[in-house]
Amino acid sequence: MLSAQNLSPKQLSAFTAIVLSASVALGVLILTSSWKYGLGALLLVFVGSYALIQFTLERFIYRKIKLIYKFIHQTKATRKEEVYFKYILPQKNLDEVREDVERWGNRQMEEIELLRKNEAFRKEFLQNLSHEFKTPVFAIQGYVDTLLNGAMDDLNVRKRFLENTEKNVTRLVNLVNDLDEISKLERGEQLLFKENFVIQDLIREVFESLSIHLQDKNLRALIKKGCEYPITVFADKEKIRMVLLNLVENASKYGKINGSIAASVYNTDGKHVLVEITDDGIGIEEDHLQRIFERFYRTDSARSRDKGGTGLGLAICKHIIEAHGQAIHARSTPDVGTSIGFTLDSRKD
Repeated sequence: MLSAQNLSPKQLSAFTAIVLSASVALGVLILTSSWKYGLGALLLVFVGSYALIQFTLERFIYRKIKLIYKFIHQTKATRKEEVYFKYILPQKNLDEVREDVERWGNRQMEEIELLRKNEAFRKEFLQNLSHEFKTPVFAIQGYVDTLLNGAMDDLNVRKRFLENTEKNVTRLVNLVNDLDEISKLERGEQLLFKENFVIQDLIREVFESLSIHLQDKNLRALIKKGCEYPITVFADKEKIRMVLLNLVENASKYGKINGSIAASVYNTDGKHVLVEITDDGIGIEEDHLQRIFERFYRTDSARSRDKGGTGLGLAICKHIIEAHGQAIHARSTPDVGTSIGFTLDSRKD
């Protein structure tokens, strides 16, 4: 049975006109007993009522619907779109129009929610950025003021204060450099120079360059047993070096004394290689795990700042890996350790 809900405007006009004209024609037939008058009344009323109903729908209902569609798309209609609005759109029934408007409303709500989240993220970022800058700046200001107010005459105090000032200046320089790096990555200005290289060789180079930091806590850095066989990846070697340096530095900061840092490499599907850096340190709570790649996010602000760093290392890692079209992830259990892994393309011939 034909449902009125699924009728197009023309079908609805025709259906209404048929009902109306049939009723009038039946009345004429009964009154005159002439099928000719009845047929004439049927045709006349059908044509007149169809035209009137169609005009009414077009003039007072579907013109408003067209305006709604133009508002939804928020663009000035091209010639092709005008043809669409004039000839195609009116063929939609009201249920289809309602569904289109509901879909548009849902998209708007999703966009509003995304804007709210971005606004909250922006406020948190600016707050963290302000704090990250204020801490070394105020420290430098304090040391300089103390020296200018007479402490400069004491050689030991002067040397210690200047050394601390240098550390805070270095921290500021590193912060600015990291911000510049992450801004370039976000804007896509950092070009990737991909090449084939053995990932285990690069891992060993990173371990060697950080050997002094590792020795401070008597940490062993090794490639996991079974992962020593050389695997070639296709990526920007220097960018991946930066990722590995950040991950191994983090592992050394939060790893336990006399612990270990293990690198594992797996050829997953013949097209991609998984690289993981694992420590046996303090670990990360589950609530924090999804946010550790955000800029300046720290699981424990006070403890993290004591460890040094700018709070941008993992965010830079994320951007570099995503610039390669790959993904980075983290797994962790408190007091057990943390594994951070990323994928890369396999060797390209």
